[in-house]
Amino acid sequence: MAVSRSVDLEKLYSRTIDVNDNTELTLYQSEIGDVGCVVWDAALVLSKYLQTQDFDKGEKLKGKTVLELGAGTGVVGLVAAALGAHSVITDLPQFVPLMQHNISANAKVLSGTCQATTLTWGNDLEIQSVVKQVACSEMIDYVLVADCVYYEESIEPLVETIKSVSCPRTIIFCCYEDRDLGNKTVMQNTFFKMAQNFFDVSEIPQSSQDVQYRSPDIHIMKMMPKQEPAS
Repeated sequence: MAVSRSVDLEKLYSRTIDVNDNTELTLYQSEIGDVGCVVWDAALVLSKYLQTQDFDKGEKLKGKTVLELGAGTGVVGLVAAALGAHSVITDLPQFVPLMQHNISANAKVLSGTCQATTLTWGNDLEIQSVVKQVACSEMIDYVLVADCVYYEESIEPLVETIKSVSCPRTIIFCCYEDRDLGNKTVMQNTFFKMAQNFFDVSEIPQSSQDVQYRSPDIHIMKMMPKQEPAS
């Protein structure tokens, strides 16, 4: 796996994101760092999907527990928190300062809560710690993942992590963009093939997504844990 560079908080630039047209989030990105230092289109599409009729324009997120994996800037979890969710946004240690910076920058406009913490996929101790932090003995309602399949070595740990943090009623949304570079398509197919061993996977139709923030080459996949057959 490629070595990630630390985020340089001295070289940030910002973009604003509207939430339901009445809240404005300011997301800071870093000029120096790895892929997690910027807001990608898939993250925006997933963020806007949380504000559609499928979520009653965000009302369904109020009071819900949300875990974002591979959060980078934390945009998806922050949007969920702006809509009233209790979010924990996670990534590798080098991204936590940027996520915390974005939480602080938007604290006054969040109607829910948001925390940033380290979660290395496949690390059982970190997974257990995050589950306790998010759920506080309750279940995790939503797991959100945007454009996180970059390295072949991370596919199995990501699937195992999603499996570990999910309860029977947890709903997982994975959003990704089609890319022709390298073996990205093969890796995405491998990820979902592996995920189908544990989850029922379906695609959210374009018609259910935000009218402006949707694209034929960006997909939102819904995953739900497979239920044990009744005895």
